[in-house]
Amino acid sequence: MVYLFLVCSALLAIGLFINKNRLVNYVLVSVYGILLVTFGVYEFVNQGISHSLFFKPDSLGVLLLSALCIISIPVLFHSYRYIELHKESETPHSRGMYFGALAILMSASGAAYLSNHIAVTWILIEITTLSASLLIYHHRSVKALEGTWKYVFICAISITLVYVGILFLSLAMKQAGIDDMSYDSLIKNYSLLNPFWLKLAFLFIFTGFTAKLGLVPMYTAGIDAKDKAPGPVSAILASALMNVGFVSVYRTYAVIAHTPYHGWANGVIIIAAILTVFVAAVYMTRVKNIKRLFAYSGIEHMGVVMLGLAAGGIGIYASILHILLHTLIKPALFLQYNQIYRVYGSKSIYDLGNYFKYNKTGALLMLVAFFSVTAMPPSGLFVSEFMIFQSLFESHHIILLIILLVLLTVIIWGFATNVFRLLFIPPVSFDETNVPKISPWESVLQYVLIIISIYFAYNTPGRFINMIEQAVRIIN
Repeated sequence: MVYLFLVCSALLAIGLFINKNRLVNYVLVSVYGILLVTFGVYEFVNQGISHSLFFKPDSLGVLLLSALCIISIPVLFHSYRYIELHKESETPHSRGMYFGALAILMSASGAAYLSNHIAVTWILIEITTLSASLLIYHHRSVKALEGTWKYVFICAISITLVYVGILFLSLAMKQAGIDDMSYDSLIKNYSLLNPFWLKLAFLFIFTGFTAKLGLVPMYTAGIDAKDKAPGPVSAILASALMNVGFVSVYRTYAVIAHTPYHGWANGVIIIAAILTVFVAAVYMTRVKNIKRLFAYSGIEHMGVVMLGLAAGGIGIYASILHILLHTLIKPALFLQYNQIYRVYGSKSIYDLGNYFKYNKTGALLMLVAFFSVTAMPPSGLFVSEFMIFQSLFESHHIILLIILLVLLTVIIWGFATNVFRLLFIPPVSFDETNVPKISPWESVLQYVLIIISIYFAYNTPGRFINMIEQAVRIIN
């Protein structure tokens, strides 16, 4: 089914690239949305049934694919709204490039979740880089070009590091007489792998994947990309694409987690994760660009997720739950950004304010999203974050837990300062005569995403609990 999905996605993307008719374009986009959701439902129903060496719909991959299918609906709808609102500057070519690249990005991400081969994962991640670069450069401005070449440059370095890591991994396999680089084979034969090459491979692969995941040292690629890309694209980059990095690291980590070098790998992850939360804390108290603020919030959550993964125990379960809830919540912020920009024509916090006066429904959403993304009750992230704290305590990382709590407090303060300024403080020198009227219906899908995240956190269906537990067993 994966191959059929990829072929159909490629054909639809080609149709979007070459078609010039507006109505046909939107029909093709609708067909793609149906195709993606159908693919997700099929893999969910047939979880664990694999007909290919290179792809395996295991519980972790299916969970992330399901989350992608859910957020794809509001992302495609708001992409339509975005193009229509900018139709005076859009051309049939730019519209087709936008939707074609978006389809490729989501399809490559969905396939990467199900990849059972590290080389296939590498190829799919490279495809996400190329398609994302087209979307980042959609505005064709100097700033968009700057963000695009930075993203491509850093991702090129990161993908090279992953490739070197794969070469080191092949050396570890060669000495053991293994020629199958599937994740299942690597986990099955972990005891035969050469420890020196395995540790070196993990170090390079992990460092390379931090560009997609949003961790130190390669996190900067994602920050600039989310800032320069259109709002709906930023929503995908901050959720589905970061999940590609997570699943890639998770599967690689699962191999070394079965070896005596598990503790060493945890040390590498903890250093990168706590540095990432520190960077987020520093920048979120200083940055005055509302869109970059949302982007730095994303790397903070990835740092927390990886700390839970390294802590082990219930932290692994909590990390998977956290990444799923974050996938639902973060797009709501970036999709709301489009409405903020329509009102103020700026993303500088100094130009924003009194949002409740100009867009009550959107302002209320921002307030709810703020509580959700900062993991304050009744946010679903409160549940998963509390379990991660518990895992750090139980694994005797007390000092690390204290540092994390302090950094998260600083982050909440920095986030709240800017968001409350947006919502309640009157803007300086703002012309109210041309404020556009925004329909409350444009925020409905974002409310739905947040409601789903709260429901799944506090009333997780038994099927999903079992699937998360199955994903945990990949490591344990």
